[in-house]
Amino acid sequence: MTDRPLTLMAVHAHPDDEATGTGGVLARYAAEGIRTVLVTCTDGGCGDGPGGVKPGDPGHDPAAVALMRRQELETSCDVLKVSDLETLDYADSGMAGWQSNDAPGSFWQTPVQEGAARLAELMRHYRPDVVVTYDENGFYGHPDHIQAHRITMAALEMTALTPKVYWTTMPRSMMQRFGEIMREFHEDMPEPDPAEAAAMAEIGLPDDEITTWVDTTGFSGQKFDALAAHASQGENIFFLKMGKERFGELMGMETFVRVQDATGAAIPENDLFAGLR
Repeated sequence: MTDRPLTLMAVHAHPDDEATGTGGVLARYAAEGIRTVLVTCTDGGCGDGPGGVKPGDPGHDPAAVALMRRQELETSCDVLKVSDLETLDYADSGMAGWQSNDAPGSFWQTPVQEGAARLAELMRHYRPDVVVTYDENGFYGHPDHIQAHRITMAALEMTALTPKVYWTTMPRSMMQRFGEIMREFHEDMPEPDPAEAAAMAEIGLPDDEITTWVDTTGFSGQKFDALAAHASQGENIFFLKMGKERFGELMGMETFVRVQDATGAAIPENDLFAGLR
C-alpha cells in the first residue's frame, strides 16, 4: 500500500458529458475522499452559441462557443468537486454526418495513436485505479464519443497500468422509461419511424448484462446542478426539463459494464472501487 489516493479517471468527449453519464459517481467518490480526474477531449465548439444559434448558422462562432463552454465546464467541475480537470482541446467534430466530421484538426480526424499518446501521459501522471469511458459505439454513435473510446483503450495499452475499466451504459428498462417521460414532456412529439425506433432499441444493454450499479441518489442534486451549469446547451439537455425533484427520483443510479479487472471482485457490483478498498 502507498499513500497515493485512490483515483478515478473519467474520459469524456465534450463539456457537459461528464455530468450526464458520470456526474453521480464523480460527486459520490469525491465526497468519499477519492481523487477524481476528468479528461474532456474536445472544446465543444459545435454546441449552441448565445441565444441558441446553431452550428453553421450565421453568427455561430465556434471559438467563442468553446470559450463559453470551457467556463461552464469549470463550473460543473466545481459543483461535482472534481479534483483535476484536463482538457485535450481537440476541435469538436459535431454530430454524425456533419461536415465538421471531416474538418482538419477535428477530434474525429485525429489519428487514434496521437490522441492516445497524450492520454497515456495523463494516465502515467495520475495512475488511475478506475477508468471510465464509452463503449465502442460511443453509447449512441457520436463520432467524438467513439473516438474517446478508441483513444482510451489505446492509451491503456500504451501504459503498464492495470486499472479497473468501465464503459458507461444504460439498462434497456430505463431507456424505455425515458422514452415514456419524453413523450410526457412533449405531448406533440411524433412517433419515431421504424428504423429510428429500431436504432433506439439497441442503445444500452439488457438489465442482466450490466455489471455495475452505483447508487448516487444522495448526489443527484449535484448532478442536476452540474448539468444546469451548461446553460448554453440547455435546449439540448432534456433532463433539465424534469426539474430537480423528478430528476432525483429517476437519475439516482449510474450503470456501467466492467471490461477490465485485476481485483477479482464479484459481479454484479455496486461500487467502481470494489476490490480496491
